[in-house]
Amino acid sequence: MERLPITKEGYANLKNELIKLKTIDRPETIKAIEVARAHGDLSENAEYSAAKERQSFIEGRINELEYKVGNADIIDPSDLPRDKVVFASTFILENIDTGEEVKYQLVGEDESDIEKGKISISSPLGRAILGKAPGDEITLQAPGGKRSYELVEII
Repeated sequence: MERLPITKEGYANLKNELIKLKTIDRPETIKAIEVARAHGDLSENAEYSAAKERQSFIEGRINELEYKVGNADIIDPSDLPRDKVVFASTFILENIDTGEEVKYQLVGEDESDIEKGKISISSPLGRAILGKAPGDEITLQAPGGKRSYELVEII
């Protein structure tokens, strides 16, 4: 069975979304289908078609989330080593060209949010930083050209 690494926060978010889909969104959609059916001819009923499409999306998302929650391998960042970057590490990078520092946490795909400083382990930067130690240099090919960073600190 495939284990999916995820932080405690990411796991809680997936679990909350799953609960919301099952307890709120699914029943609302079932009611919308019932109301649309009551309008008669289903072949030309846009409300019915929209509700069925939403139901299909919700059921697919529920299945996806159940798989992810069931296969989650929850990683606690406080238990991690500080000598190299691993999944769930928080670290500071310095752009070698500009001197600008940024703080990121390496997370799973479902958790990534660049605005909150969370980058996916499968992103180019995520793959490049994995296993690096403070003082190491990372060079990436970005759309605007090559960028070089130094790993300043693992927090």
